[in-house]
Amino acid sequence: MVTEQVILVDEQDNALGGMEKLEAHQKGLLHRAFSVFVFNDKGELLLQQRAASKYHSPNLWTNTCCSHPRPNENTLQAANRRLKEEMGIETELQLKGSFIYKANFDTGLTEHEFDYVYTGISNAQPTINKDEVENFVWLSLDEIKAQLKSNPEKFTVWFKIAVERWFV
Repeated sequence: MVTEQVILVDEQDNALGGMEKLEAHQKGLLHRAFSVFVFNDKGELLLQQRAASKYHSPNLWTNTCCSHPRPNENTLQAANRRLKEEMGIETELQLKGSFIYKANFDTGLTEHEFDYVYTGISNAQPTINKDEVENFVWLSLDEIKAQLKSNPEKFTVWFKIAVERWFV
């Protein structure tokens, strides 16, 4: 079985090498990631509920898709690949920005990511990959803000940071 590799980086996003994804999360090492936010023509954001089988943040709601580029794959290529794999959607993505965050989980794992945020527009009906995604919903930013205020525990750490930084 081939294991998924992530790209370890420094705080300026200079690549330092690769590591197996689970090991990087066990050691809490900074690695490259991306988060995709797809909106429809009404300005609603497509959210996904992470699959119950995920080893961290299972069943939590988050942005349209998120993952890690593979070695020798840039973040835009990876974002397009995972958007198609997870949600069955293809659209033009634009870089919104990036941020670094670190979050410890009850499982003993740590997310420490240099996260690139991409946005796109699509009215396509998602075709979800049930290995990755439990459910999906389109919500307005006002609805998302209200949900984040009343039920913050239902959302991923990185989603809350990105929404606060770029979408409120």
